[in-house]
Amino acid sequence: MSQRTNLEIIRSTYEGPTSENAQHLLEALAEDVEWTEAAGFPYGGTYIGADAIIANVFSRLEAEWNDYKASVHTYHEIKDKAIIIAEGVYSGTYKKTGKAFQADFSHIWKLKNGKIIKFKQYVDSHVVQKAMAD
Repeated sequence: MSQRTNLEIIRSTYEGPTSENAQHLLEALAEDVEWTEAAGFPYGGTYIGADAIIANVFSRLEAEWNDYKASVHTYHEIKDKAIIIAEGVYSGTYKKTGKAFQADFSHIWKLKNGKIIKFKQYVDSHVVQKAMAD
């Protein structure tokens, strides 16, 4: 069986049932992965390792939002640098306010030997913060 391409690895974290996407992401993370959520985003900061990412980002998304999604519309691959850029739209409804939102995002993924070693998020944080405000 041939090894999956970097693009296939990243696509598998977005396209499919949420539980499968999450599993594919966890399997693809390097042990010391560096994950950066945008400044101004509710979960902004840099986290190292899967446990920190789950605790500070994904567990909170699940607990605080209904139907939170990252829908990618375009992928760009820079093969000689092992970088994938995903452009898309976040959407969801904040449980405490009942307010829905849509915000454009770009994600930059860096891989090495089939593992994600770095993730950086760019997003219109203001739109997300408005959905969270009473």
